[in-house]
Amino acid sequence: MALILAICESLMSQTEEPKYSVLQSYDDIEIRQYEPKIVAETVIQTERDRANKAAFSILAAYIFGENTSVTKIAMTAPVTQSQPSEKIAMTAPVIQQEAGENITTSAWAVQFVMPSQYTLATLPKPKDSRITIKEIPSNKVAAIRFSGLAEDEQLQENEAKLSAFLARQGIETKGKAIYAFYDSPFILPAFRHNEVMLELK
Repeated sequence: MALILAICESLMSQTEEPKYSVLQSYDDIEIRQYEPKIVAETVIQTERDRANKAAFSILAAYIFGENTSVTKIAMTAPVTQSQPSEKIAMTAPVIQQEAGENITTSAWAVQFVMPSQYTLATLPKPKDSRITIKEIPSNKVAAIRFSGLAEDEQLQENEAKLSAFLARQGIETKGKAIYAFYDSPFILPAFRHNEVMLELK
């Protein structure tokens, strides 16, 4: 078990993550100030887990060379997923539900953070029109960390826990929750690093 944990930590340490400063820490909750970052984003309309898988394939193709300069771009962590606050155009891809499923279709934005070596000017342009490249300015967020499979129930429980904590502290939020997944699906659930984030006013 210790060996497995060491391997997981080694793999995680080799993956670039967005730069931030921890302003406050409360057990499994942190208040962070993030530096500006560039992301590749695609929006899919379907239920959350299916949207995550479909969007991952689209974005993975981009960083594996499906771009105008046929350049491979290093994978970073985390992969983030959220429901956009703004209205999404009807051109967003819709994934067909299986017959008999009773699932409310929502728009989900999935983002890969680009390596910090790139700027908007130097980052290869995607060939796939479903991908948008944009810069996210410096922002402050609250994040709660947990392990496991990060299924809907876990995400909702941790979002509620984080929201309740911030309400007790009198800290106001804005926008929808952001779900962050740091690890490969090959990592055992007990060792996975997942987070729910809320942007702060």
